[in-house]
Amino acid sequence: MEKGDRPTTLFLDIGGVLLTNGWDRSSRRKAAEKFEIDFAEMDERHHLTYDTFESGKLSLDEYLDRVVFFRKIDCDRNDFKNFMFEQSQAYHDMIELVKEVKQKYRLKVGVISNEGLELTEYRISKFSLGEFVDFFVSSCFVHLRKPDKDIYKMALAMAHASPEESLYVDDRLMFVEIARSLGIRSVNHVDYQDTKAALESFGFYAGL
Repeated sequence: MEKGDRPTTLFLDIGGVLLTNGWDRSSRRKAAEKFEIDFAEMDERHHLTYDTFESGKLSLDEYLDRVVFFRKIDCDRNDFKNFMFEQSQAYHDMIELVKEVKQKYRLKVGVISNEGLELTEYRISKFSLGEFVDFFVSSCFVHLRKPDKDIYKMALAMAHASPEESLYVDDRLMFVEIARSLGIRSVNHVDYQDTKAALESFGFYAGL
């Protein structure tokens, strides 16, 4: 690959790529078991309101009022929130890979993610994502969510990058397909080794 063909901007999802998902079905099921909550009811209420929460239009407390504490239960709110935060774990190999290619190839690195405000802020701080991510186009900040094409367009504008200059990595195939429909070269992340090989095909070599 010619140097001029190599992307200059790397966009990444957080959940499923850099970190575990912040509050997925598995985490909600664990919470229901730990705090003795009816999982089916909680999950249904989650699906009815999570898009509003991820769009930054509900605080975490408001979300929990709707999904968990809409009736009196034997559960401390702070304990529940701490449990939510504790579900987040880092994919250290992916973080180190991104750090290396960013430094080696002087990439701009941006995040495009769907997540509620408090979880986003916690995860950015806890895992020091700001050390290598230049800007965060998170749904809770911009009030847009994938699969809305406008969130990708906003990320391109913030990066001052064209689709052809950009590369996007996400574990959700639909979101990858939407990025590709905008002309953004994209990788469907499955695991570290596959994504490392995919980055190499775009001219990014890491010595890990």
